Amino acid sequence: MEKMDLVILETSDVHGSVFPINYGSNQSSDVGLGKIASLIKKERVKNPHLLLIDNGDLIQGTPLTYHYAKIQCNRPNPMIVLANELKYDAAVFGNHEFNYGKGILASTVNESNFPWLSANIVSKETGEPYFGKPYIVKKVEDIKVGILGLTTHYIPNWEQPQHIEGLRFEDAILTAKKWVKILKDDEKVDIVVVSYHGGFERDLETGEPTETLTGENQGYQICMEVEGIDVLLTGHQHRQIAGNRINGVIVVQPGKDGSTLGKVTLQLEKDEVGWKCVEKYSELLSVTAVEEDISLLQKVKMYEDITQEWLDQPIGKIEGNMIFHDPMEIRTKDNTLIEFINRVQMEVAGVDISNSALFDSISLGFPENVTMRAVVSNYIYPNTLKVIRITGQDMKEALEQSASYFEQYDGKEIKVNPSFITPKPQHYNYDMWEGIDYLIDISKSSGERIVKLEYKGKPVEPEKEYDVVMNNYRSGGGGNYFMYKNKQVIKDIPTDISEIIANYILDRKVVKATVNQNWKVIY
Repeated sequence: MEKMDLVILETSDVHGSVFPINYGSNQSSDVGLGKIASLIKKERVKNPHLLLIDNGDLIQGTPLTYHYAKIQCNRPNPMIVLANELKYDAAVFGNHEFNYGKGILASTVNESNFPWLSANIVSKETGEPYFGKPYIVKKVEDIKVGILGLTTHYIPNWEQPQHIEGLRFEDAILTAKKWVKILKDDEKVDIVVVSYHGGFERDLETGEPTETLTGENQGYQICMEVEGIDVLLTGHQHRQIAGNRINGVIVVQPGKDGSTLGKVTLQLEKDEVGWKCVEKYSELLSVTAVEEDISLLQKVKMYEDITQEWLDQPIGKIEGNMIFHDPMEIRTKDNTLIEFINRVQMEVAGVDISNSALFDSISLGFPENVTMRAVVSNYIYPNTLKVIRITGQDMKEALEQSASYFEQYDGKEIKVNPSFITPKPQHYNYDMWEGIDYLIDISKSSGERIVKLEYKGKPVEPEKEYDVVMNNYRSGGGGNYFMYKNKQVIKDIPTDISEIIANYILDRKVVKATVNQNWKVIY
């Protein structure tokens, strides 16, 4: 009986990470395509029958890709230079592929020596897959492998409308049912691989919901409801998942930033009927202790050198202290860093209420001598600003949503609600406000924690309307802030917030750190 091992390697949520460094500190870090490349090359030597797929969120996420998109976009995209060199077989569109607009996305697709897939991103006019290819069929010896691409259809809740104009994002489950049947019945494939830029909405073992079932993540449902799938490659949640089967489907998810490489091995046998999979398993290959592929990094060293020079440009000074060492301190009482970001947003938007978040727990503030590195390390997303008109009731509900970031106080220590940590860290979904005065009492149950809410010294009125500036992700309801959805947009400010902050400092040369103690957490 003829036998064969087929290996499928997956990268996902690389987010522009190439060099093994943390851009905030320029210290070494176990991340990036440079290290992933070394793993891929080793696997190619060991496994002659191998497919390599990127599962989305490849081209956005570091100063390298930001600088390329904003300043060097007349050159080839460095991420595609590397992906071509590594000979990817296919890539799937993630939600962050759209962040830099349709021009960058079009050039990304055109420069790629491999197809980009997404069956459920269709043209509003024709209903056909917008980017041409819902799937590909790869021949490995005489085995036919169908690879179907799917993208979380929740993107319109986050992305700027002009970036997705003319596109419709269809339900991933319904789309998978349609195209998997075509792969099996019409294409007569032996193996079906679904590469889905989305994650799991339920516990992989028990099936219990692990998040609000909005449709953002449908991986569990895909496995349970779509017949004929052998492998489900996932991403979006930045989780590290391997070794699990759901309804017989082997699944994998390789974290983020190129920290691990997903690997699926299918043991195949051929009988008189044809090829069939007799065993399958998945694993994660870590880049820890792996040396980066210097020859690959040389292909984009010019981009990196220019980016590093740009990052170290001084843009101004901070008078006072805007450095923190404890992220929980920032999230439990008013502080100079978040107050500064909110005040910048308020000034550029011409309103007097704003909210913002501390996006991660690594870069905590601006040093006395501010560089672009400090700005992009603290404001890590390519968000823009919107002013929306909300009611006082909407404001109260939004603050309660933020307040659910904390577990109910146990008398010992302040803890983060596990739902903001697992299955994916979501610290960026805790907002802090300027322009209103409020108290969060975490000794109370969620939904009852805002014990003071005032605007200009008077209680916020539930029916009264207020204009608030916030990032575009939040204004569309991202992060379960459903009270913001479909609100009237008073002003749209299309400039990246990191650029707004940098220009603010450049214009003033010296910025004074202030804090007015307009909010705090109590217990």
